[in-house]
Amino acid sequence: MSEPKFIVVIGASAGGLKALTEIVTQIDENIDAAFFIVLHLSKRGIGDFLSSTLQRFTKLPCTVATDNEPIRRGHIYIAPPGYHMIVKQNYIMIGSGATENRWRPSIDILFRSAAAAYCDRVIGIILTGLLDDGTSGMIGIKKCGGTTIVQDPNEAEYPEMPLSVLNNIEVDYCIPLAQVGFVVFNTVTNKETSGGNTPPELLIEAEIAEKAAVGIEYVSKLGTHSMYSCPDCGGGLWQINEFNNFKRYKCHVGHSYSQDDLLKKQYDALESTFWVAMRMMEERRNLLIKIADEEGGKGLSRIAEEHRERAGDLKTHIDNLKQILFKVHED
Repeated sequence: MSEPKFIVVIGASAGGLKALTEIVTQIDENIDAAFFIVLHLSKRGIGDFLSSTLQRFTKLPCTVATDNEPIRRGHIYIAPPGYHMIVKQNYIMIGSGATENRWRPSIDILFRSAAAAYCDRVIGIILTGLLDDGTSGMIGIKKCGGTTIVQDPNEAEYPEMPLSVLNNIEVDYCIPLAQVGFVVFNTVTNKETSGGNTPPELLIEAEIAEKAAVGIEYVSKLGTHSMYSCPDCGGGLWQINEFNNFKRYKCHVGHSYSQDDLLKKQYDALESTFWVAMRMMEERRNLLIKIADEEGGKGLSRIAEEHRERAGDLKTHIDNLKQILFKVHED
């Protein structure tokens, strides 16, 4: 099979399996395109499960992508669980770089890599899902002159991902699932492409995704250094402003977060810190009580009482910490 004229990248999260099944049933067998899918599910075996499930609804070969695999016309590639799927000119790269929006594979990394490699020959599709992964990738496709499609949020099982894209760029199509196959086929058949020019910042981000860490001098070209640190590695975060002031944060290792996702990640780190602190305080309290009992048994009543008082103070601090933890959880 020859290299395809178009690259179709599809991203979905919660509720995505049903949506993907409906789309693959619509794909014309003779379409001059290759398809790449990232579905966010935590189970390690989802790659093989997804490919075998989708294969029942299409005659096109549907497989989990492998590293250095050539891109073939009329093929559906599934991102392997736990790895990024990166589109290069004529082949696929499988990477284990930093997570983006807490996900590996990342929809954004797939979309940006495809845009960097194929410019206006890319068709991006965002389906049902939570939060906003995929928005940055769709912005990259838009910058390169590619075609942008989102599932109509009114029919999406989880509308947050399509809504995030709609709130930040003017998409080419916001349509029900039943129309996606026709729109893709019509675009592949009739759209005139010129190759276009890839924005420099997109090339930088594609290189960061490929090499995992490329140095501060690279990421500093993407935005301005912020006051925040990376929740995953502790490095500094650079703020990247995109269309419609959509904000992202990225460290030079490659961890990347939308503003909402960074907020959630900070909460997770804060909650984890509180639980560790509470566990250590509880252990110290128990040790003080043990020592006090031993000293009391030796007749050292004054010293034993001092240790019990310290254990009592710790109990007060533990109770206060619990109240803070519960309050943070409510917020």
